[in-house]
Amino acid sequence: MLAKIVPFVALLLLIHVASSSAAADSQFVYQGFASANLTLDGLAAVTPGGLLALTNATFQEKAHAFHPVPFHFLNASSSSSSSAAAAARARSFSTCFVFAIVPDYDGLSDHGLAFVVAPTTNFSAAKAGQYLGLLGGINGTASDRVLAVEFDTIMNPEVRDINSNHVGVDVNSLISERPAQPAGYYDDAAGGAWRDLQLNSRKPMQVWIDYDGQAGQLNVTLAPVQVPKPKKPLISVPVDPSAFMADTMYVGFSSATGVVVTRHHVLGWSFSLDGPAPPLDFTKLPVLPRVGPKPRSKVLDVLLPLATALLVAAVLAAAFLIVWRRRRYAEVREDWEDEFGPHRFSYKDLFHATNGFKDKNLLGAGGFGRVYKGVLPGSSLDIAVKRVSHDSRQGVREFVAEVVSIGRLRHRNLVQLLGYCRRQGELLLVYDYMANGSLDKYLHDQQMPTLSWHERYKIIKGVAASLLYLHEDWEQVVIHRDIKASNVLLDHDMNGRLGDLGLARLYDHGTDPQTTHVVGTMGYLAPELVRTGKATPLTDVFSFGVFLLEVACGRRPIDRDDRNNRVALVDRVIEHHRNGSILDAVDPRLVGKYETEEATLVLKLGLMCAHPFPNVRPGMRRVTQYLDCDQAVPDVLPSYVSYSMMSLMQNEGFDSYVMSSNPSMTSIGVSSVSVLSEGR
Repeated sequence: MLAKIVPFVALLLLIHVASSSAAADSQFVYQGFASANLTLDGLAAVTPGGLLALTNATFQEKAHAFHPVPFHFLNASSSSSSSAAAAARARSFSTCFVFAIVPDYDGLSDHGLAFVVAPTTNFSAAKAGQYLGLLGGINGTASDRVLAVEFDTIMNPEVRDINSNHVGVDVNSLISERPAQPAGYYDDAAGGAWRDLQLNSRKPMQVWIDYDGQAGQLNVTLAPVQVPKPKKPLISVPVDPSAFMADTMYVGFSSATGVVVTRHHVLGWSFSLDGPAPPLDFTKLPVLPRVGPKPRSKVLDVLLPLATALLVAAVLAAAFLIVWRRRRYAEVREDWEDEFGPHRFSYKDLFHATNGFKDKNLLGAGGFGRVYKGVLPGSSLDIAVKRVSHDSRQGVREFVAEVVSIGRLRHRNLVQLLGYCRRQGELLLVYDYMANGSLDKYLHDQQMPTLSWHERYKIIKGVAASLLYLHEDWEQVVIHRDIKASNVLLDHDMNGRLGDLGLARLYDHGTDPQTTHVVGTMGYLAPELVRTGKATPLTDVFSFGVFLLEVACGRRPIDRDDRNNRVALVDRVIEHHRNGSILDAVDPRLVGKYETEEATLVLKLGLMCAHPFPNVRPGMRRVTQYLDCDQAVPDVLPSYVSYSMMSLMQNEGFDSYVMSSNPSMTSIGVSSVSVLSEGR
C-alpha cells in the first residue's frame, strides 16, 4: 500500500514545482531597478537610486531596456490542422509601469518613449529622433514584427500625429492603429469626467496595457500616480498579434533623443502572461531627481505677498521712526561751536537723563524757564537741566561763549555749570544737582523747616566768598547780575552755592564793562543799573545787600504791610534802624535764637551794600572781611531816600516792565530783551 502512495505524492510535488516554475516564467515585477538584470543598450542606464534612465543630455541617440528573458506569446490550437503556425493564437498579457518625461526647460521637450514587444533586443538598424529607436523608417519590414505603445511629446505630420501630447498603438509602423488619442484619463471620482494629462509635466504617471487574447482587444489606460486604474481605458483597439508575432518575444522600452535635452525615466514595472500584472508598491519606487526650479508651495503664494506687504510696512515704519527720532532729538549746531568742544551736550543724552523732561522730574518753573532733575546716561552724576527759550537773532554766539567760559569757573560755593545744548528756539543749561533745592523755600515757605541762624550765617559767608571769586579772583571779572535767594542752592550739607550763572557777563580786569540790556529781578536792581543799563560788580553788591536783608529778616525784597501796601524790605529795615530797633527786623521764626552781634552786622552790612549811591557800597573783599569780623561795619546814616523813591528813578531809560507771576519777585527788562535776558 505504501509503495502505491509514495509515487502519487511525488507526482503531486512534481506538478506543484512545475506549476510554480511556469508562473515565475510568465511574470515579473520591478519595484525600482537597483537589482534588476535588464538588457540595456544605447543611453539606457540604471541610476544608483534604482531609477531606469532611458536617456540623458546626449543628442540624437537611442536607448533600449528589455527584460532579459523572452516570453512565449503564442499558444498552439487544440484542433487538428495541417499548419500549426496557422492554428497558433496570441496569449493574453498585461503590463503596468510608472514613467516620467522630464525636460530641462518648461514647455519644451524632445520625443517621448514607447513600451515594446519585439522578437529581438537588437535595434541597431533603428533610428533616433522621431523614430523613437523602434524602426529604420516609418514602416517596419516583414522581419521587424514590432508591437509598441508610444507616449510621444512631439507632433510629426509625417506619421500623422494628432498633436504634441498623444498616446498611440503601433503595429510594425510608426503610424498608429486608428487615430492616436490625446493624453488623459477618465476620472471615476468625478463621474467619469475627462482629465487632460501633460506627458512632459515632469510628474510620474502610471500606465496599464492589457491584451485580451480571446477578444483580440488591446486596451491602454493612463492616470496620475496613485490614482486608481480608471474603469474606461484611454485607447481600446482590436489587434491580432498572432499575425506578426514570433513564438518568443521580448518586452521592454525604447526611446530616442533629438535636439532638446529631455530625460525619460521608468520608476517601476510589472508584467504577466495570461493574467493581470502585479500591482506596484509606490512606497518602494525610487524618487525622481529634481530638475529646474523647485515647485513653489501654495503656502508661499499666500505668505510671499503678505511678507512683501509687511516688509514695505516695516520699511515705512523704520523711515518714519528715523525721521521722528531726528526731529525729537534735533539740535542746532553751527561750525563756530566746534571750539567749545566737550561743553556741548547732546539733546538725546539730556532727554534720556530727564526721562523725556517728564513732570515728575520737574524741580521748578518760572519766567526763566523750567528746571528738571536728571542722571547722565552711563554715569551716576545727578544734574539739573534748565530749559530756556532764546531768539537766535540775538547774540547767541556771544552768549554760548560766555556760558562755556563760565563753565570753567571752579569754586566750592558756586553751582558748577557743566555745559549747554542748543535747539531751535531753545537753550538747555546743565548744572550740578543740589540735593536741598533753593534757599528761598526755606525762607518763605511756612511748610519748610526753619533755618537756624548758624546755617543762615554760613550760607551768607559762602555766597560772599563766591562773589569775591567772581569779581576779583578769577582770570576775568564775572558779573552775576541776578543774585537772589532763589538762585542760592543748598547742597547735601546745607552749604550755600550761588547758581544760575546763565545771565552772567564777563570782561577783562582793568577794562570798563559795556552797556548791556537790563536784566535782574525787581527789588534786587541797583538804581544806577536802571538809569545806565551798565552792570558792574557794584550792581552785584547792591543785589547782595538786599539778599543779606532777605536772609536775616525772612522777608521778600518787596512785601506787603498790614494795610496791603507794597513795602520795600530795605525801607522796613531803615525804619527800624532809625528807631533804634534794628534787631526787631530779624526773622521772627528764629524766636530770638540768634547771635546779636552777627545779626546786627548782617543788617547794617545789608543796608550799606544796598545803598543807592554806588561809591558808598563796599567791594566784596571788604564785605568778606566784615563777615569774618576782621573789621567793624561803619554805621551808615539812614538818611538817604527810601527804596520807593529809588523805584521812581527806574522809569528813566525803560520801555516796559516784564512782570512775573509773583508780584514781589517781578523781573524787569526792556522790550528788546530776549527771554534769556529776563529775570528768573
